[in-house]
Parts: sequence; C-alpha cells; structure tokens
Amino acid sequence: MIAAGRPSESQPTLKDRIAVTIATALGCGYAPIAPGTAGSAFGVLIYIMAGGLTPSQVSRPALLLLTLLVTFGGVWAANRAVIWFRRKDPGQVVIDEVAGQLVTFTVASWLWPVEWGPGYGRVGLWIFSCFFFFRLFDVIKPFPVRRLERLPSGTGVVADDLLAGVYAGIANQALWKLYPAWN
Repeated sequence: MIAAGRPSESQPTLKDRIAVTIATALGCGYAPIAPGTAGSAFGVLIYIMAGGLTPSQVSRPALLLLTLLVTFGGVWAANRAVIWFRRKDPGQVVIDEVAGQLVTFTVASWLWPVEWGPGYGRVGLWIFSCFFFFRLFDVIKPFPVRRLERLPSGTGVVADDLLAGVYAGIANQALWKLYPAWN
C-alpha cells in the first residue's frame, strides 16, 4: 500500500529533494528512453570510478561496502520516492538498477575471480557482460525475482533487482569460466 501524504510540490523538503535525487540516480531515471538501462549504466560508471577498469585493484570488501551503502540508501530514497510519485514502483526510480548492477559486480568479483592478462579490452568485455547479464535478468525476472516486487514500498522496489544482480553475477562468472580464452 502506498502511504498518503505526498509533500506539497510547491514546498518539497530538503529530505524530499535528496531522496528523489538519489532515487532517480542523479536524474538518470528521467531518461526518455530506457531509464532502467540508464540507471544500470550509472551503476557501471560508479564501478569504474571505484577502480573497475583494473578489477584486481578494486578491494572486494570496499566494493561490498559501496554496494551496501547504495542499497540501503536506495531503499530509503525509494521509500520516499514511492510517496512522492504516488506509485508503487515509479519508472523514474532507478536506484534499484544501480544497486542491482553493483551487486552483479560484487558477486562476480567474489566468485571465481578472473585473472586478467594485459590490456583493458578483456576488462571492458567483462564489464559489458556484467551489464548485459544484469539487464537480462532484470527484464526477464526469473523465479523468485518477480515475487520480491511484492514486498512493501522501497524494499519491494529494490529487492528484485538485488536478486537479479546475484543471478547476473553468477551467470557472468560461469560464462567466463566456460571460455577461459577470454581471460
């Protein structure tokens, strides 16, 4: 159920502005085409800014902490955005895609780590395949991903993407293990 009490559009509070800014991933959720894909791309950008072009340099515990911060901050922001937009899962809210994409990188980096040879081409391909698998699992929502959407408010908005991210991280690393020539 959506809580009543949307803040006045003429007088949004600072918390409302911060929450909507976070929930829309700095405005990615307002993309006219495929806002979820824009949110996932923002997650890729965050990963790259954390040092993801050289995955061996990304601290796995630091990546896990970053993912947890985005996830819990995203649930808070999504809770407020659900009230603000007066919809259960507003299309503008893409922080769930950001969190899910980071979960994909986190799971993939903890499972069967890939040893990189020289060059950024393979790293770029690995990042793209993480992105591709996350978008695939986010769209098709295999069991029980879709059921998680039924959770209340911001938790339901974010939870399905987190599980899609787990599936995507596992699928990505399985693919990379099947094709070791890519490493």
